[in-house]
Amino acid sequence: MKNLPTPGKVFISKKQKILSQLSLPDEQYTDASPKGSVDEGIRYLIDQINMQAGLVTTSSCAGRVSVYLEGPKFGQGASSSDGEETAGNGDVAVEAGRENAVASSVGGKGGGEWLFVSHDPVKNDAGESGYERLFGFGTVPAREQFVQDVFAPSTRLIHFKFEPMILHILTASLEHAQLVIQAGMEAGFRESGAVSLLKKSGDDDANPMVAIRSMGLSFDSLIGAENDGIRRLIVSSEYLKMLVRIANERFVENQKRIARFSAALESAFAPPKAKANWESAQARREQGVNFL
Repeated sequence: MKNLPTPGKVFISKKQKILSQLSLPDEQYTDASPKGSVDEGIRYLIDQINMQAGLVTTSSCAGRVSVYLEGPKFGQGASSSDGEETAGNGDVAVEAGRENAVASSVGGKGGGEWLFVSHDPVKNDAGESGYERLFGFGTVPAREQFVQDVFAPSTRLIHFKFEPMILHILTASLEHAQLVIQAGMEAGFRESGAVSLLKKSGDDDANPMVAIRSMGLSFDSLIGAENDGIRRLIVSSEYLKMLVRIANERFVENQKRIARFSAALESAFAPPKAKANWESAQARREQGVNFL
């Protein structure tokens, strides 16, 4: 590792504030994510990153599978910004009987709602219709005609999604950012990059924000719709099982990439090793005297 710039006062102040929040108990810590706390599966990675003087994590998600109900369409009681709530540091359980069911505190942007979120492979212990109930469809059967109802103005679509790990890391300099991005690329997070590359007035140095991410493992599939408060599948149970199987396989690959990123980051910020059998000129002179 080459010599890196010493973090400036502005960065140090920001890092101290962030770490003070991360040190709070989960019930007191809050952020912009549905869960509002660091995912346990990458807690070690967050600690590893924050141990580096020139790095600090600002948001994270270990990777997740989710079922998301869109908010009402514009003109049907929704605002013009009917987007999904972005993944941050995890998600919060809300409904008894569905341990992995979650929602943001107000249902997500535009009135959307997380029907299910898991940061681990999905298990089904509830029999033949277990996934339907687990994902918030209850026992209402799907019907072919309901597919046509998708085009009704009041219809809200339901998505099944898999998203791999994403990290946002504030760095003390361009040199720090370059090392983090390189580690991400080596680990398979091909869409990693940075913003805020220019120095702001009054700052000691530029503090780039690095995003470690990959779209290669992500997928999004429509699986249902809601009309008049009734949610129905618009795909078969077999198709739903296939989506779950694919998501579970991608969890495995996601974990491999996380491990590779951790190793690459450790190598990138490791202090330079002394050359084997290297001796100073003074030591060689002293040895020469001893041989006389």
